[in-house]
Amino acid sequence: MGSRFNQRDQKRKVNKIYNIAITVVSILIVIVAVSIFLSDDGTDTEKATTEPKQTVEKDEKKVDKPAGKEEDTDLTKEDKDEDSKATEEGTEENTEDGTDTDANTETNTETNKDTNKDTNPDTDTDTDKAEDAELVEVEGSGDGNVATTYTSESWKPVGTEQSGEHTTSFQRNSVDWNEMSKAIAHGAGIDQGNMRMWWLQNGGSPNTAIGTVSEGDNPKTFRVYIEWVDGSGWKPVKVEELKTNDKK
Repeated sequence: MGSRFNQRDQKRKVNKIYNIAITVVSILIVIVAVSIFLSDDGTDTEKATTEPKQTVEKDEKKVDKPAGKEEDTDLTKEDKDEDSKATEEGTEENTEDGTDTDANTETNTETNKDTNKDTNPDTDTDTDKAEDAELVEVEGSGDGNVATTYTSESWKPVGTEQSGEHTTSFQRNSVDWNEMSKAIAHGAGIDQGNMRMWWLQNGGSPNTAIGTVSEGDNPKTFRVYIEWVDGSGWKPVKVEELKTNDKK
C-alpha cells in the first residue's frame, strides 16, 4: 500500500513540474511573440511616418528644380532667339549694303562709259570699226622698210563737216586736217586721241594723202594711205606696217 501511494505521489509531482514547465514556456512564447509584434509595428509606423516626409521633400525638390530649369531654359531660348534675329538683321543689312555698293559701282561704271562715249564718240567709233575690219594682206610696193601691207573692204569714209568743192588742207588742226587724222587712225586701228602724227603729205593727187603715225610710246609705226570721197569724207585704202619709223 505504501509503495503505490509513493508512486502516485511522484507521478503527481512530475505532472506538476511538466505543467509548470509547459506554462512557463507558453508564457515565454507569448511574451516573445508580443514583443516581436510590437517591435515590427513600431518600425513600420516609423517608416510610414518617415517616408511621407521624404516623399514630400523629394516632391518639393522636384517641383522647385524643374521650375528653375524651365525658367532658365526659357530665358536662354529667348536670348538665343534675340541673338539669331539680331544676326539675321545684321546679315540682311550687310547684304543690302553690298547690293547697294554693287549697284553704285555698276552705275558709276556705266556713267563713266557713257561719259567716255560722249567725250570721244569718234574715237570709239574708229576703234570699233578697226576691230571689226577684216584685214587682207596684199603685195607691197617693194620698199625695204615695209614689213607688211594690207587693206580691207570694210573700211568706209569717216564722214565730213565740209560742203561744196573739197580742197585738201595740210594746215594743222584745220577741219580737213582733223578729218584726215580720223581716217588715218581708223586705217591703222589705233586711238585717235593717243595717235602721234609723224608726217602727213600729199599722196600724189589733190584728193589723196599719206600719213605716218604711231600710238603713244609704242615703236610700231604705220604708213596709211587715204583718199577723199565726195560728200562722205576721207577713207583709208591701204596701210603699210613699217620696220622702223623713217619720219622720226
